Formats: sequence, C-alpha cells, structure tokens
Amino acid sequence: MSTFLVTFGVMVLAALGMAVGVIAGRKPIAGSCGGMNKMGIECQAGCEKPCPRRQARQQAEQHQ
Repeated sequence: MSTFLVTFGVMVLAALGMAVGVIAGRKPIAGSCGGMNKMGIECQAGCEKPCPRRQARQQAEQHQ
C-alpha cells in the first residue's frame, strides 16, 4: 500500500508541476530545431516542413 501512495504522490506532484507551468504561461514543450545538424551532420530524413529556423537559414542562403 505504501508503494501505491508514494507512486500516487509522485504522479500528483508531476501533474501539479505541469499545471503550474501552464498557468505561468510558459512555452509548451516542443521539438528542438537541430539535433543531428547541431553536430554538423545533415539530416537524411528530408523533412517536408522544416522548422522556422531552418526555413530562415535556407532563405538566407538563397538570397546570397
């Protein structure tokens, strides 16, 4: 029974922590814009819709 109570308490604390983040108006969790590219390795997947940073970089490269 004590294991259940401890687990339940941890889950409640996690939910409260997430709720506080939403109430505070924090930005929601989102994927990073980088990953393999941050290490200098170009992504082989070829995303159909690149992230805003990548779009900006591609547009800047096209204007050069």
